Amino acid sequence: MGYIKSAALEEKGFVVLDSYNQDLDPKEWLDIEYNDWKSSGDTRFAPLASAFGDIECNGFWNHKPPRTDKDGVWIDSQVAKAPNLTRRAQEPGANVGRCRVIELQPTPYGDCLYNLHQDDNNRLNPDGTGWVVRGFFNLTDDKDSFFVLRENRTDPAGEVRISLPAGAQLIIDTQRLWHAATHVGSEPRYNLITSWTSGPELDAYIEKYHGTDQVENHPVPQDVLEAGYAEQARKDAARAAYYAAKGQQVKQAMSEA
Repeated sequence: MGYIKSAALEEKGFVVLDSYNQDLDPKEWLDIEYNDWKSSGDTRFAPLASAFGDIECNGFWNHKPPRTDKDGVWIDSQVAKAPNLTRRAQEPGANVGRCRVIELQPTPYGDCLYNLHQDDNNRLNPDGTGWVVRGFFNLTDDKDSFFVLRENRTDPAGEVRISLPAGAQLIIDTQRLWHAATHVGSEPRYNLITSWTSGPELDAYIEKYHGTDQVENHPVPQDVLEAGYAEQARKDAARAAYYAAKGQQVKQAMSEA
């Protein structure tokens, strides 16, 4: 049968929407409660909706009963402090799973490449229902920062780099695309991330805000790109060596037992 997916994301796995006038809204992300949930990079998260309305960020499949990333419960104390962020997450009318603000500390390009990951949005998602994707609304004005998208984690061919000024709005199939952010600056970057279920409501929202996958890559000097590729390879090799050595230690311990 297959999943219900958005045609707008079929070719490249992402769309960029019209920019939002972030200056009109208060900085609600500074008022809500964060916890030290680690993702790609040095991060904290402030959930607005979670599995049962608690201030936690765990995948819905890690709760009892386990379920897919749908039907999130809004957290009253957080929503009261961030009504505009909540409104924006609810605007498409699509089913919302997890909804949270990420706080990301400065992250160089090489670290971003090492942090590239795919999300596990659709675990336990029944066949024939809407595919879960994620919206990313940049809240702070990070003109020199950019989102990195790849089809293959270690292959820069076709890499997409999307600029992140205040008001940048993206929708990404993050289970398909490897993704992470390069954050250039001295202050944290804040971004609203919402899990949405694909379907006619999300399709209409993408159309309303002129979603497109035709975007110019954020400009990065070639020497910075090359240094980033080298840093990713160095860190990958170091990680592989660490786990190889750890495996040898386990084997030795088992043989001596």
